[in-house]
Amino acid sequence: MTASGEISPPAPAADDAALVARMAARDPAALREAIARHAGALGRIAFRMTGDAHEAEDIVQEACLRLWDHAPRLAARHPAGTSAAAALRLSGWLARVVTNLAIDRLRLARRISGEDVPDHADDAPLADARIEADQCGASTRALVLALPDRQRAAIVLTYYEELPNAEAAAAMEMNIKAFESLLHRARAGLRQAFAGQGDAQ
Repeated sequence: MTASGEISPPAPAADDAALVARMAARDPAALREAIARHAGALGRIAFRMTGDAHEAEDIVQEACLRLWDHAPRLAARHPAGTSAAAALRLSGWLARVVTNLAIDRLRLARRISGEDVPDHADDAPLADARIEADQCGASTRALVLALPDRQRAAIVLTYYEELPNAEAAAAMEMNIKAFESLLHRARAGLRQAFAGQGDAQ
């Protein structure tokens, strides 16, 4: 955030590579800087995935510890000052880690509780405007939380974090076609849930 209170623009990839190089050299100030840059967005992803503020905080902390642990490998793969540095997007790397950690925790909780939510296809069209209009509504959050884990991640990354499909797909370690198919199922599931809400009123 700037001195005037405006949100700072995303750091360029070269800056990300330099930051990772400092972490690889075990500079704790670099980790603090990365946390300051990315913790807000990561916390939103984790909370919208889990619906639990404490769980979200734990996930973000674990993701930041993984960044510290993986910094030497990331720095070796994307040396600062080289063309490979441009390929490093720390926001995308961290979003992928947080998404995977959230899905792992949700699956663990489901195994413990014995619940199972199938991830089935639904070809019904979706009113995207309804999701966007109701983003902050408690009912919409509840419907998103009721989606299967990976569908929920697709909705959170696309509609809440406003990532382009290619970046969201990368965060979920999917190819673009598979991601768009997953997003289609997620939209269809939400549309069906919105319709069911209307029928219940």
